[in-house]
Amino acid sequence: MKKILVTGGAGFIGSHLCESLLEKGNEVLCLDNFFTGSKRNIVHLLQNPYFELIRHDITHPFFAEVDEIYNLACPASPIHYQYNPIKTIKTSVMGAINMLGLAKRIRAKVLQASTSEIYGDPIVHPQKEEYWGNVNPIGRRSCYDEGKRCAETLFMDYHIQNKVRIKIVRIFNTYGPRMDVNDGRVVSNFIVQALSNEDITIFGDGSQTRSFQYITDLIDGVTRMMDTGDEFIGPVNIGNPNEFTVLQLAEKIIKLTRSRSKLVYMPLPSDDPVQRQPDISLAKKKLKGWEPRIQLEEGLVHTIDYFRERLKKQ
Repeated sequence: MKKILVTGGAGFIGSHLCESLLEKGNEVLCLDNFFTGSKRNIVHLLQNPYFELIRHDITHPFFAEVDEIYNLACPASPIHYQYNPIKTIKTSVMGAINMLGLAKRIRAKVLQASTSEIYGDPIVHPQKEEYWGNVNPIGRRSCYDEGKRCAETLFMDYHIQNKVRIKIVRIFNTYGPRMDVNDGRVVSNFIVQALSNEDITIFGDGSQTRSFQYITDLIDGVTRMMDTGDEFIGPVNIGNPNEFTVLQLAEKIIKLTRSRSKLVYMPLPSDDPVQRQPDISLAKKKLKGWEPRIQLEEGLVHTIDYFRERLKKQ
C-alpha cells in the first residue's frame, strides 16, 4: 500500500483519480480548497478508512509523509480560471513550488497535471511534445496557459537542480461524469443546453476542432505515467487523437439526447485555439500499451446519463 497525495482531489479529474487509486489498494490523502471542486464528487469515498479529505489551498505550504504526489489543483475551465486570474496563476506557480518543495523534503515522486493549453493556438498539427507552442502571454487565457508553462519549468528545474523525481503529463480535452454543470466547457455546455431544449451556443462558425478524451482513458494514462521508471519524466501527451469540429459535436449531442435545441452562433472568444489534436505516439510507446479505448459516442452516452440525473436533482 502506497500513501498518495492528490491535490485538487475533489475536482472532476481528481475525484476519479482518488477513486482509482483507492480501488488499487492505496491510501489516499485528498487536498482541495473547493474553489471549483465539490464534496459531491467524493462523498461516496468518505466512508473508506483509507481516504482522507483535507481542505487546503496549495498556494500555502503543506506537510505530510507520502510516497507519491499528483498535483492536479488548478481551475481548468475558462469561466473558472478567468474569474480570478491572479488566483489561477498563483495556484499553478506557487502550488508547484510548494508541492515540489514537499517532494524534495520527503523524497516523494511528484506528477504535474499540465495541459494541452501550453501549446496555445498551435501552428503545428497534430501537437507533439517537442512543439514549444504559440501562446499569447498577456491574453485572457494567459493566467492558465502561462501558469501551466511556468509550472513545467519549475518541475524541470527542481529535477535538474535538486534531483526531485518528477513526471509531467499534458492533458487534452477530457469529459465524463462529474463535470460541473456550469463549468463552461464545450461538452458540458452542449449537453446541458440539449437536455433543457435550449439553444446550443456555438462560438465562431463551429469549424474549430477538438479531440475529446473520456475520463477513464485519462486516469489510466496518468497512473501508468506515475508508474514508469525514473528515467522517463515526460512531458507526454495524454489525449484522444480522434478529431471533431465543434459543430459535429453539437449535432452528435442533439441526436443522442433527442433534443429540440437549435444552433445559435456567437463571436469566437479571443485566443481560442482553431485546432487541437494530440500526437500520442510517445504515450503509446512509453506507457505500457496505453491508448484511448472509449470513443466519443460511447463516452457521450455515459456523460449524458450523468447530466440527466444531475439536472433532475436541481
